[in-house]
Amino acid sequence: MPHRTLPALLRHEFSGYTPVKFRQDVVAGFAVTAVALPLALAFAVASGANAGAGLVTAIVAGFVIGGLSGAPYQISGPTGSMTAVMLVLAQRHGMPGIWVAGAMAGAMLLVIGLLRLGRFFAFIPAPVIAGFTTGIALIIAIGQLDNLLGIKTAAAPSAALKLLGYFRGGWLPDWHTLALGGLVMAGMLLLPKHWAARVPASLLAIIAASALNAALQWPVPVIGAIPHSFLLAQHLSFSSIPWAGLGEFVAPAMAIAALCALEGLLCGAVASNMTGIRLQVNQELIAQGVGNLLIPFFGGVPATSAIARTSVGIRAGGHTRIVSITYAATVAACMFVLAPLLARIPFAALAGVLLVTTWHMNEWESIRYIFGHRFKTAIITYLLTLTATITLDLTQAILFGALLSGAAFLNQIARIEIEVQAVDPARLRQRGIETAGKCSHMRVAYLTGPLFFAATGHFNEAFAQLKGTHALILSLRGMPLIDTSGLQALAALHARLQRSGGTLMLAGMHVDVRRMLERGGLLAAIGAENIFWSADQAIVAAEQRACAHCASSPA
Repeated sequence: MPHRTLPALLRHEFSGYTPVKFRQDVVAGFAVTAVALPLALAFAVASGANAGAGLVTAIVAGFVIGGLSGAPYQISGPTGSMTAVMLVLAQRHGMPGIWVAGAMAGAMLLVIGLLRLGRFFAFIPAPVIAGFTTGIALIIAIGQLDNLLGIKTAAAPSAALKLLGYFRGGWLPDWHTLALGGLVMAGMLLLPKHWAARVPASLLAIIAASALNAALQWPVPVIGAIPHSFLLAQHLSFSSIPWAGLGEFVAPAMAIAALCALEGLLCGAVASNMTGIRLQVNQELIAQGVGNLLIPFFGGVPATSAIARTSVGIRAGGHTRIVSITYAATVAACMFVLAPLLARIPFAALAGVLLVTTWHMNEWESIRYIFGHRFKTAIITYLLTLTATITLDLTQAILFGALLSGAAFLNQIARIEIEVQAVDPARLRQRGIETAGKCSHMRVAYLTGPLFFAATGHFNEAFAQLKGTHALILSLRGMPLIDTSGLQALAALHARLQRSGGTLMLAGMHVDVRRMLERGGLLAAIGAENIFWSADQAIVAAEQRACAHCASSPA
């Protein structure tokens, strides 16, 4: 499908729009709100922000990112993938650090979308994404242990060190928080599916835990006051931006931008399979860029599209981006109308929601696939990415994952297959090719895969022994590309054959390969008389030329 602009998307999306579809969109928006509201509160608190920041993020993201999205189904808001980056930023720089990095990430996403570079995010392999997702889920879960246990432990530079701190002892859990968190987790895991289909389990569990805590008046920390404004008292302003120190925020901003793009495009891929409507990738990145540029100026945290919330909107019968706008409007209404009730939600209840959510965050299908089929490279890639995510700063982990992706990609495409065969006259006759059948000094090599710098070693080894070969035919139909290192290896092979009185013949070249050989001067050196459409033609020509040589040579 060609790239579509936003006006073209909107015309197609609302073509034939009816009041019935509008009502379905509104109902779907209410369903999304029921799922998104507790998650918006939980992810904001887990990030080191306050509940108000989560609500404002959901509202602005729903209106702006949903309104400008590259597909009608995308639902955006605070997500778990952002939590790990923002937690580190909050510890080092407070909320101003989250706002500055979030705005910079928005600018990066906007530029990437406008330059239509979104396709490059599809190059990250599934094991790396699965490793990141599991690592981020562990970071969130470990970060919620204090709220669940009702304790306060020292901050640590990584999730792994934070987890090790619990084994040193010196703390006692609060049974009140454990009871509330356990009630929420039990409710989310054990609630009958036909009940959860009508009201999200997380919402029912939080209501039950909050009601129990209010009735018994347990001494546990709660969310506290909810602001009654879309513009929070603490927010980013142009005067508060540390212009001289922006370099310090480039790396975390890149991490946020990468996570936004990856989660948004993964969400689009899942939703596309559910609806048959393809996500316009670059328009989605533009939407996320604009949204994340604006959100910090309202006091919110970075946002991206969320698979769970998007899936709820689709299953509830949503058709257009009116679902996202309804969701944003409903969250805004809750912010004003339900503020006294939201303020009394215990942090332990939100911890319970997040602990169950982190379990569902994992790419279980992908994990089961790579481990079930014992793909060694994929398993190692997954485990290394997971380990880096929980032991390093997440920015460093993302850089490590990108390098690992490149290494895994090179490892896969560097496997050029070379099958060298002697010419068998009997087999040729079976294919209708008549030959004299007297010459045995020809070899045919079938190449499959790209010939570039990482594959030249195997290429040179395959042709190390050419003694007695007067004609070497390379069938290149399975070779899609060649780089300058490949050209040099091919030129060296040609020169070696020439010195021994042999000939190099090429057959079945791709257009791009032929163009590179022309630019490198190799076609001219080999000669047009040694270039053929197929290996069969080259074999016949080589035998005809070699008859005199064969007759004068010893058998």
